[in-house]
Amino acid sequence: MSGTMSEEVFGGRVLEWRREEGWGVLACDALPDRVWAHFSAIQAEGFRELRGGESVTFTAEQAEQDGFHWRAVSVWFEGGAR
Repeated sequence: MSGTMSEEVFGGRVLEWRREEGWGVLACDALPDRVWAHFSAIQAEGFRELRGGESVTFTAEQAEQDGFHWRAVSVWFEGGAR
């Protein structure tokens, strides 16, 4: 399943963020499953993290990651910046 990338850009929200581990979970009505997101996918300068409940825009690929079936490739803060 790894490598099936969607060219589509999705709007969603952060369900949870594990700051100490540098990853979290995104939700989007357009995808059938939750999306795993690593801090390295966040398109921002400096320290990168997300916050639970925050709205984000992202691209994703279908891949097995820690029990999830989708992995975020790029994540942007809604509106481009915080």
